[in-house]
Amino acid sequence: MKMIPLGRSGLTVSELCLGTMTWGSQNTEAEGHAQADLALDHGITFWDTAEMYPVNPVRAETVGLSEEIVGSWIKARGGRDRLVIATKITGTGQHVRPGEPITGASLRAAAEASLKRLNTDYIDLYQLHWPNRGSYHFRQNWSYAPTGIDRTAETAAMTDILTAAQSLIAEGKIRAIGLSNETVWGTARWLHLADTLGLPRMVSAQNEYSLLCRQFDTDHAELSLIEDLPLLAYSPLAAGLLSGKYAGDVTPSDSRRARVPDLGGRITPQVFPAVAACLAVAADHGLNPVQMAIAFCRTRPFPTIPIIGATKLADLATCIGAAELQLAPGVLADLNEVYRLHPRPF
Repeated sequence: MKMIPLGRSGLTVSELCLGTMTWGSQNTEAEGHAQADLALDHGITFWDTAEMYPVNPVRAETVGLSEEIVGSWIKARGGRDRLVIATKITGTGQHVRPGEPITGASLRAAAEASLKRLNTDYIDLYQLHWPNRGSYHFRQNWSYAPTGIDRTAETAAMTDILTAAQSLIAEGKIRAIGLSNETVWGTARWLHLADTLGLPRMVSAQNEYSLLCRQFDTDHAELSLIEDLPLLAYSPLAAGLLSGKYAGDVTPSDSRRARVPDLGGRITPQVFPAVAACLAVAADHGLNPVQMAIAFCRTRPFPTIPIIGATKLADLATCIGAAELQLAPGVLADLNEVYRLHPRPF
């Protein structure tokens, strides 16, 4: 497993990141610990969670369980310094601080609560799960209209959050701060405020990215590359679609789709032809489709770290194997042709 710098953060992380969003819902504590052990045995020292997790679905009674399972693993195994742990403060929503936006005060309170659940004195990367004003993510690109945004109010809110982050960093409670589900304008504004006001700089962007979801490939890619802001690519398997397990519009009884039938808006009339085309490329080149999809994310011209996860230990092992796969030019050419034919299937 290669170790790479996380942008300008000063942190060094594994080239794959372990996602934990099923721990506490689809996975028990013991299963989460087994996944953590397997990941660490293969050199994956970068782990991602969130105060809102687990998902599939998000429920008020399970909020925080994923962090608690990470924390119980740390308590049982020790060696916190082996890991780079990322977590997130929830944006405006229904289950955590309902209806409340992220503020400097809520950033501090949420971070301190996460520290307790994680059984740690510090969070390596603390991320804003989504922006207060809304964004194009989670399939909102079909309806989100950036109208009525008060630039002055947004700037004041961002400054308040960065000032709180500066205090938390000075106290040693977090080491770096990052974004998730943010837009190009929002990311640029965060960076501008940090540079002009001497406040902490956002070090990463965690957005959805896969063979079926390539919104990051244009303006965001340019910003990422020039500003050295790596993409933490979540759902690199498009919620399991790229594994082929839903091909033919089937729903295995123990799958994520059995809990969330539309896979967060990813099930559309267009998606299965796109999946079939991707699976055909894997078959033509003798590749495992899961490993091909994850390895594809590592070929991008901007720095990208795929976040992998699974409910079954064997499936996680398959995902980890993607670190050893280098895609040939012919594979990439075929995948780009699939993208031209199926550019936005959900």
